[in-house]
Amino acid sequence: MIKAIIIEDEQKSRELLAMLVEKNCPQLQLVAVAKNVKEGVEMINTLNPDLVFLDISMPDGTGFDLLEQVAGKKFEIIFSTATDKHALKAIKYSACDYLLKPIDIDELKTAVDKVALKRNATPSMDNLQFLIQQFKKADDNYQKITLPTGNAYEIVAIKDIIRCEADASYTHFFLVGGKKLMVSASLKHYEDLLPENDFIRVHHQHLINMSHVSRFLKQDGGYAVMSDGTKIEISRRKKDAFMERLNSI
Repeated sequence: MIKAIIIEDEQKSRELLAMLVEKNCPQLQLVAVAKNVKEGVEMINTLNPDLVFLDISMPDGTGFDLLEQVAGKKFEIIFSTATDKHALKAIKYSACDYLLKPIDIDELKTAVDKVALKRNATPSMDNLQFLIQQFKKADDNYQKITLPTGNAYEIVAIKDIIRCEADASYTHFFLVGGKKLMVSASLKHYEDLLPENDFIRVHHQHLINMSHVSRFLKQDGGYAVMSDGTKIEISRRKKDAFMERLNSI
């Protein structure tokens, strides 16, 4: 069984999540609930959970404050949040799992299933340290992003991403220096996440970084030649938007 703790300041939300976990997540053993950062830190240090459901905003601090106080511990995290857009963006850039309130049962099951698949691996806390740094930023102009690849987290400079390519529910990242990473998330996810001033979807399979476009070839409808020499087809319905961006560089 996976030992789980819920840390949530609102009593109704705490009770609802506990009920949903007990009814829908047989892999989990809910060993404790906490209502604030102080109680959460004490329970993590005492019970050594495998999984923590962590609220973002609490009366005595944030979920990120809690993480700093238990920095030596290793556990999986599923964040829960309502309307904190800054925190949510930091979570997404750090490749952490999260649930939006009110919690959807299917999303809960999916998040827990992902934890269960990793239960034999030691949790990596590298992305959480990155997350804390991102959350402390005053703005949302992130320079780096965390990409989960198997049991590792790769922290990549956004400027080094040349292009992204869809492969069913996976996305291939092509980076400066010839490095290639495969991530278990859709291209649409990264189209929504990466800065729209730099990245543009030019084809149903391709998202490119405009700063890495070397030239445009008019042949066969049009191709963008990237800084690594690859030729990326521009679809007909994306061509006008691409040309507008190209001419504005």
